[in-house]
Amino acid sequence: MGSAFELGRPTGGTLWPWLGWALLLLLADQITKAMILGAYQLGDSTPITHFFNIVRAHNTGAAFSFLAQAGGWQRWLFTGIGVVATVFIVWQLRQHPGQKLFAFALASILGGAIGNVIDRVIHGYVVDFLDFHWDFLSGLFYGGHFPAFNIADMGITVGAVLLILDEFLRARAAR
Repeated sequence: MGSAFELGRPTGGTLWPWLGWALLLLLADQITKAMILGAYQLGDSTPITHFFNIVRAHNTGAAFSFLAQAGGWQRWLFTGIGVVATVFIVWQLRQHPGQKLFAFALASILGGAIGNVIDRVIHGYVVDFLDFHWDFLSGLFYGGHFPAFNIADMGITVGAVLLILDEFLRARAAR
């Protein structure tokens, strides 16, 4: 009979499926970014629908271009944050591999974070290419264009939303 803990780690699952999901997300992110870098010059745009374009944009900042004009030091700050987040997330995945929603959320964030760290290290910026725009956003964003983003950003966003959902469900179950 095994105990609840073996070798100092909780049982109930393995972290390999979660690392596999993070790797799949990372590969999709890096492949699509390589395609954009190979086919587009900075600022190029291809309309796909009346509200969606494929573009090539460079983001030296964080979400919504936060600190994009900071002079260069932010590249290493955000790279460092990504590396620390990667270590923390892998540690959490080792501790909680059996918590499926929690682990899926963390693995999604992990794949996205590593994808954007790779961009920062190699290029000095993150390659963004998905451009959604609607007139009703004109009051919030220039020309109604939501800031361009990429697959890594989608993984991070979905993961963050799922972490909130997981905590909500956990708190609800505790009542």
